[in-house]
Amino acid sequence: MSVSIIREKIFADKLQQGMYVCELDRPWLETPYPLQGFTIVSDKDINQLQNVCEFVYIDVKRTLENKTNFSAHNETYEFNEKDKRLIHKTEYIDSRPMEAELPNAKDYFAEFSQSTESLIKTLKNGERVDLVKFRASTKQMIDSVIRNPDAVLWLVRLKRSDDYLYLHSLRCSVLAVAFGRQLGLTKVHLNNLAIGAALMDIGKLRLPKTLLSRPGKLSDDEFEMIKDHVRHSLEMITEEGHESKAIIDMVLTHHERMNGKGYPNQLAGNDIPLFGRIAAIVDCYDAISTNRPYAKALAPAEAVKKLYEWKGVDFHPALVEVFIQALGIYPAGSLVELTTGQVGVVMSEYRTRRLRPKIMLVLDKNKCLYDEFPTIDLFKEITAEDGQAINIQQSLEPGSYGIDPSELLLG
Repeated sequence: MSVSIIREKIFADKLQQGMYVCELDRPWLETPYPLQGFTIVSDKDINQLQNVCEFVYIDVKRTLENKTNFSAHNETYEFNEKDKRLIHKTEYIDSRPMEAELPNAKDYFAEFSQSTESLIKTLKNGERVDLVKFRASTKQMIDSVIRNPDAVLWLVRLKRSDDYLYLHSLRCSVLAVAFGRQLGLTKVHLNNLAIGAALMDIGKLRLPKTLLSRPGKLSDDEFEMIKDHVRHSLEMITEEGHESKAIIDMVLTHHERMNGKGYPNQLAGNDIPLFGRIAAIVDCYDAISTNRPYAKALAPAEAVKKLYEWKGVDFHPALVEVFIQALGIYPAGSLVELTTGQVGVVMSEYRTRRLRPKIMLVLDKNKCLYDEFPTIDLFKEITAEDGQAINIQQSLEPGSYGIDPSELLLG
């Protein structure tokens, strides 16, 4: 039995927080919105819609449902009062273009990478780590993300290593900071996100390597062993005398799920701390967009679709939307194929036109490697020389066409 949607046409000057926008007065691809359908959660959303549209259509039923969670006078994001004290304190804007930020970001990211690798090695050897020093190593990386997240997101996608735990810690840390930036968290909170995301899986160092690299389905007993990494991580942090509640929350609850079917304590909904809900999304996105022994990596756009499918079940709905806004459909460093047949690596996105990023071309339309890598700005270049429209045809899985961006672009 199909369910009808009751739509109502609303002119842009009449928009309110809590309204669910289901259709615009123009194609979605011509707008900054990566997803077709969203809830208005702030005055910023209203202003952006007013700049783009004369009118929109709202889903009346979903709008009415939202009224219990949204207020026309404050930004709740469906979060509880405790959450609201953390978010929307700082409004970040890109203060430097990606290309200008990249040289500095390389140095800061290299330092942070070395610190993360050293942290993992030290813990693996059962030695005591200097978490104060590690925290200091995150600060310049965070400052770079604040100026323009694309530079560090680009670098972290190009980072090469055979050590999955190290790379996972590194990527999750950067993703968490970019996420927190989108939420408007303070620099203190961004620093806690960076540390917590880097540490949340360190308990896996105490698990058998053969268990972690198992390509097939795990038995119930083996899965129980895997779940125990949360306890190990918490013990290792406690042993180091690290007592930040935000970081402990991330480690303890990053596998809890909104429907209460996560672990270790089957927490549900807002019983899961905000930083734990953030960590869950970051951890999952990085895992499914990375090659693992038992699963091939999804292309970034496919990983985003999966998160969207799981919102409200596994992950906090509004947080999923914020994460997608932070990362975009085609994150910096991801591989894409154009309608012209050319293949390239996304360099940076326009915050207001996320479907038309700037791309460094790697392969021409015949799939031959360019001698020098030209760039194309899809925001400015709409058609090719032959008059063909230029769009992104598809997001590609890492390694497609044998392309290793880290070899091509970082030397």
